Amino acid sequence: MRMEPSPGTASPGPAPSTPAPPGAAANPGAAANPRPLNSRPADSRPSAPGPSDDLRPSGPTTSRPSASGSAVSGTAMPGRAAHGAEAPGTPGTAGAPGAAGTPGLAGIPGTAGPADPPSSPGRSSAAGSSPASSSPGGSSLTGSSPAGPAHRTPATAWARARTLAEALGRSAPLAAHRLPLNRALGHVLAEAVVALTDLPSFDTSAMDGWVVAGPGPWVVEQGEGLLAGRGAVEPLPDGEALRIATGARIPADATAVIRSEHAHFDEARGLLHATRDVVPGQDIRPRGQECRSGDELLPVGTVVTPPVQGLAAAAGYDALVVVPRPRVDIFVLGDELLTSGLPREGLIRDALGPMLGPWLHALGAEVSEPRRLGDDAEALHDALVTSHADLVLTTGGTAAGPVDHVHPVLERIGAELLVDGVAVRPGHPMLLARLPANGPCLVGLPGNPLAAVSGLLTLAEPLLRGLAGRSPQSPYSAPAHEEVHGHPHDTRLVPVVHRDDKVVPLHYNGPAMLRGIAAADGLAVVPPGGVRSGTEVEILDLPWASATPWTEGCFT
Repeated sequence: MRMEPSPGTASPGPAPSTPAPPGAAANPGAAANPRPLNSRPADSRPSAPGPSDDLRPSGPTTSRPSASGSAVSGTAMPGRAAHGAEAPGTPGTAGAPGAAGTPGLAGIPGTAGPADPPSSPGRSSAAGSSPASSSPGGSSLTGSSPAGPAHRTPATAWARARTLAEALGRSAPLAAHRLPLNRALGHVLAEAVVALTDLPSFDTSAMDGWVVAGPGPWVVEQGEGLLAGRGAVEPLPDGEALRIATGARIPADATAVIRSEHAHFDEARGLLHATRDVVPGQDIRPRGQECRSGDELLPVGTVVTPPVQGLAAAAGYDALVVVPRPRVDIFVLGDELLTSGLPREGLIRDALGPMLGPWLHALGAEVSEPRRLGDDAEALHDALVTSHADLVLTTGGTAAGPVDHVHPVLERIGAELLVDGVAVRPGHPMLLARLPANGPCLVGLPGNPLAAVSGLLTLAEPLLRGLAGRSPQSPYSAPAHEEVHGHPHDTRLVPVVHRDDKVVPLHYNGPAMLRGIAAADGLAVVPPGGVRSGTEVEILDLPWASATPWTEGCFT
């Protein structure tokens, strides 16, 4: 687990290189040292969103070569030269994904990248720096070394980072498949559930009692009466009554059902009397009361819950067409982590490995057993290039310390970096990337536990929602019970608990602490500057505190 960098702390690393002049092409073979597009010192990143966080599209339309070499139109970012060199004085735009490599993301304002020339993604051995390189999607991962790179781009605004993560998921939806009804729980409907018949499919009795025709008193026909599950029955003549069970078919020409407790049977005379007024149609469920054949019962995007399974069964379904649960691999980084026993001699317990799997499962994912890779760049490289998951989560290693290998390894394999840091506390060193050759998406979580939770809810949850085709929950707010302090420039995520229609902020909410979130039922999204007592604040529900999405083990 990495300790989250403290704001304003400089990281040891190489001095910033001289930026290329406007319009100059990045040339890996040139003697000049081009300004890296995505280099990252530990804490030289400004907290406030910069020009790259402007959501308005700007700049001319350009043509970008895709992975296959075909030209795909994109939007050039302001302040960037035609071939990827940044104009002097303009903050970098590494968080902006390239349109060519990210189908479906080009429609998000401000996400199209520059037209970077393709080059080899490998790292240079000279002085710990690397030449400019492009991923198949156009975003570059360059200039990072374990000792700390020369320049860091502004963090992506929190709301925009969530939008980008969901858009990435929806740009590569999972292929739908048909599952038996009893195995579809927790999946998302890829086809609407349409009524295959009227419900109910015939007039049925809503109560145990007597079915009567015409005005009373009624002559009672002898016999066992009408039971559920029997076929068609003879019409019921006026003035007659039959015993009937709940769910039994109503005979033609019947007027009403009288509940057993609202009737008196005079056995001596064989007559039935009602003890209350009889209203035509009472306690009869008419055919088609719930739906008619062809009605849409559940739209695409609905999470299959137990009631959904019941409704689909009632409507005649044996199987449902659903989106499979996204597959997630978890790679736990850090040589300082223990898997059992007490912390000792500079070693600490791994809190994220035990926590992330169940949390992701509650979000609707299929999760493999966490793999502990330590601080081994080669092990991380091999794990990433051999993963067959839809999403990879890494824990720790996202900053620029001497053993923080996530950025260099992503650069080495030519990954497309979409978000490199988010203006949120805790958790700002999080990142979002996509591996080349239709590889998985990757969310890099900080190593501090609460910072990792922040990354999980900021990037992983909306990305999984996009992959699974699940509709977002409607945002809601609640008044703060007391003042909640904010960061001067960044969003804060603060564990809260609901009390008497208000939310109470919890203590122990530092980046390395889990005590607060363990007692919470939500996270307050605190804007820069904080909120006053009684002010409405946006709430992110935790999956076990919400009714949806429903999966096994969701409620603990």
